[in-house]
Amino acid sequence: MTDKDIEWQDAGREPKVAPNPLYPNGIDLDVSDGIKPACFVKLAYPARRVGRYVIKCRTCGWVGIISTAGRPDDPRSVTIPCLRVLQ
Repeated sequence: MTDKDIEWQDAGREPKVAPNPLYPNGIDLDVSDGIKPACFVKLAYPARRVGRYVIKCRTCGWVGIISTAGRPDDPRSVTIPCLRVLQ
């Protein structure tokens, strides 16, 4: 059981732009800004098409949105900060 709620929301569109060739196997995002502790969250990869992940941490309350384009350069993971440190 995970303490993160991850929901992918489909925008119902196919990608219109070519993927970035520098990331043929997806990207690992880090939005923690170096804050420790942080959590590493795996995302379903590849995304089906244009959409977004809504991620909510039930432990600290962090909420974020990560966009997808339905391409090979989509995010495959994200590192998020723990808001308990900032409170």
